[in-house]
Amino acid sequence: MTPISREPVLPWLQPGQPFPPVEQAWGPSTGASGLLAAGADLEPATLQAAYRQGIFPWYSEGQPILWWSPQPRMVLSPGRFRMHRSLRKSLQRFLGDARNEIRFDSAFEQVIRRCSGTRRRHQAGTWITEEMIQAYLRLHALGVAHSVETWLDGELVAGLYGLSIGRALFGESMFTQVSDGSKWALSALVVFALEHRIEMIDCQQNTAHLASLGGQEIPRREFSAWLAKATTEPTPRWEFNSVYWKHVSRLG
Repeated sequence: MTPISREPVLPWLQPGQPFPPVEQAWGPSTGASGLLAAGADLEPATLQAAYRQGIFPWYSEGQPILWWSPQPRMVLSPGRFRMHRSLRKSLQRFLGDARNEIRFDSAFEQVIRRCSGTRRRHQAGTWITEEMIQAYLRLHALGVAHSVETWLDGELVAGLYGLSIGRALFGESMFTQVSDGSKWALSALVVFALEHRIEMIDCQQNTAHLASLGGQEIPRREFSAWLAKATTEPTPRWEFNSVYWKHVSRLG
């Protein structure tokens, strides 16, 4: 008797409906590993509830909202950030010029729109649609979504954006117009995290670029347990102080 093939069922969420447990996300054999649910909405309360559980939206134009929780999870522990010799030298040059600076939240919309417009290898379009941009702009207005920006002589040349909930940081995307520009922004986020005793920066999924900078995969259950604690702690004030660069000496 031929076994009956059973395709996994994807839950369809109505606005306000709770997310299913992350353990119910699809596995590798489905071809969409980490896919958890579809539907719901991108309202601030929905997005914050998702991130607190290690769930994030990721979909393309014309698709429904798709929610993901990968297994394993890619994270960057700030103390393990790899300050390669070439990056250390370029960062020193950047910091040695008084015309250059790192800013937090001075141009959030510019950052997210430039991230949306960045062409990436093996990616035909962008998942940062106008709907997503507007959703994260609402989170930014609430003090939940933030940007880290690299400025050269008064010009925004690189940056990244993400969320800050308690002592958890969630990285979303980055862009750069100059060599190492986004790495300088990430370095600033790392030393900010070290200053405020933030143990992990969520990177969502594994990429060679993140792995080269010290990112590593951890079991989803470990990530979820950390989130349950970290997201209930006080959220650091989102501002950058140049004194935070003292932590660079701790990075190998």
